[in-house]
Amino acid sequence: MSKIHVIVASDHAVVRAGLQRFIDDEHDINVVAEASTGEQVYDLFNQLNPHILLIGCLYSTGMSGVEAVRRILLRHPKAKVIVYTLHDDLAFAGFTLNSGVKGLITGLTDTDELVKAIRKVAIGKVYISSNVAQKIAIESLSGHDNPIKKLSTREFEMFRLLAEGCSVKDISAILNDKLDIHSPVDIVRLAIKYDVITVH
Repeated sequence: MSKIHVIVASDHAVVRAGLQRFIDDEHDINVVAEASTGEQVYDLFNQLNPHILLIGCLYSTGMSGVEAVRRILLRHPKAKVIVYTLHDDLAFAGFTLNSGVKGLITGLTDTDELVKAIRKVAIGKVYISSNVAQKIAIESLSGHDNPIKKLSTREFEMFRLLAEGCSVKDISAILNDKLDIHSPVDIVRLAIKYDVITVH
């Protein structure tokens, strides 16, 4: 492989610029495009067919980052996607990896880890931040069954939005049967219990 071509996606222009600066300092990696919405991510990936998509959790209006990744992986099953997030909750990690994503980075404070993840995923490896990998290992040994795993990727996306205070209209009914949820308060309680959101 010559240079590793990367699309960078984030809601925030400052984050995109910072990621591009870090990545372009490497001789073997090149940012070929930036995206700020799910629609842009999907369109650019189909146009450019990059080696790597590096994407954050886009929650702007229209198509979300989760939905964009879902559609990309449906159309391009071998696509190499790395998700970065400020959170290291297990529920999000599980859904991310089960969807076919090849990399999960939390924090983005260590640029060396970012570059390492890109290089690993580019050659077909899976990369998970060490703090998340440790939590996954501990949970698997505990034998506890997390009910959030019963949700589809789409349902989990809506669950996160509800838990973070978005409108509950037309969404609670979709989640009721699988999670025994009957109100927005139930959603938030379950989200806190399983680290989908964190209370500071």
